[in-house]
Amino acid sequence: MRGTRLARFVLLAAVLGLALIAVTQLEAQRRSFSNTRTASEDDFDGAFQFCRVAFQNGIDGDPNSGDWQVDFPRADINLSIRLAELTRTTISRNDLGQPNNVIIRLTSPELFQCPFIMMTEVGAADLSSREIAHLREYLLKGGFLWADDFWGTEAWEWWESQLAEILPPEEYPVVKLTPEHPLYRVQFVLKETPQIANIGHWARYGDGMERGSDSPHADTRAILDRHGNIMALMTHDTDFGDSFEREADDPTYFLENSVPGYHFGINTLLYSMSH
Repeated sequence: MRGTRLARFVLLAAVLGLALIAVTQLEAQRRSFSNTRTASEDDFDGAFQFCRVAFQNGIDGDPNSGDWQVDFPRADINLSIRLAELTRTTISRNDLGQPNNVIIRLTSPELFQCPFIMMTEVGAADLSSREIAHLREYLLKGGFLWADDFWGTEAWEWWESQLAEILPPEEYPVVKLTPEHPLYRVQFVLKETPQIANIGHWARYGDGMERGSDSPHADTRAILDRHGNIMALMTHDTDFGDSFEREADDPTYFLENSVPGYHFGINTLLYSMSH
């Protein structure tokens, strides 16, 4: 009996400890969200700017999801530089010549200055009613959302529930994209969506399956407008952000992950600004 009680006590303590860790992490993310400087009207000059969305996580989402800051700011900077190098797109630069990228809140009027916005680790994104309303308006006015780097069934189901509040699925269903879609040949011709893991997983296991059997391959889905153009692109079970952020960390990682990552990323940016 004593052993049974002790086992129950240890189990309860472990559960409470995990819950406390989750709440602590969530509070830290919320403080970071509140203290983040976001874009103002004066930050925009008409050239291309990488617009990253800051959002809060919910405790009911995928417990293994990171937050909006994952891969920030190197991914944003590096993709912008490569866009300028590999296309004729003019990017906005600051006084030091670095890309003038911005952070956006979905409730900010500056959202509508961005033809392209990026959200990372959306597997636990918890959007308020105001954020949902503003994002819906943004997308229906012609904006383009790319959601990347969320893994496994639980993360997808959580994000899908958020999508259903933004755009009713009976009117705007989620569809799977295949290499026959124009996005795969805007500039670079791609035969598939590359599955890219974070560099730590890749170095240890040599594959892109961050969640093992729950992430067997990259899964690319989208919501289309009434003309068939992509409004929201979701690259699930793959991490393009790391392919941009970690391009200089390992030559082999660059060749195997950053090169195909940039091919897909450049195609996505060009598609977002031309459709």
